[in-house]
Amino acid sequence: MNAMNSLKPSRHADTEAEKAASGIVLFAHGSRDPQWRLPIEAVAADIRARQPGAPVRCAYLELCTPTLPEAATDLIAAGARRIRVFPLFLGVGKHAREDLPLLVSQIRAAHPDVPVELLPTAGEYAQLTSLMADIALSPAVPPSA
Repeated sequence: MNAMNSLKPSRHADTEAEKAASGIVLFAHGSRDPQWRLPIEAVAADIRARQPGAPVRCAYLELCTPTLPEAATDLIAAGARRIRVFPLFLGVGKHAREDLPLLVSQIRAAHPDVPVELLPTAGEYAQLTSLMADIALSPAVPPSA
């Protein structure tokens, strides 16, 4: 490798930098019961384990904090240059159809230089539908096993 090539950034480095610049918000309904949050937080922990340093936050529509705009603002303050919102809803009900787009619009208005990508709801992904069918058809095994 000559000196010029050693100064070129690698494609892998660009991809890693892009990932680090993308903040992920896992958005769920919310509950007063603190145990309800555990599965949402487990998804965030799994993302961090798969990609150490990944900027990810959980956010909730109601009954607990942070809100979606608060989580997005926190990610932006931490250096995220774009935000991906992943709604952890199985169906596309009123919250996903009406409430969520309004919240995303608020984020876009507050941070016009930061692209905000709204992903489909979790239940719209064939991978999740298939996984749930696999679980339903599997022999009964406790989740902690």
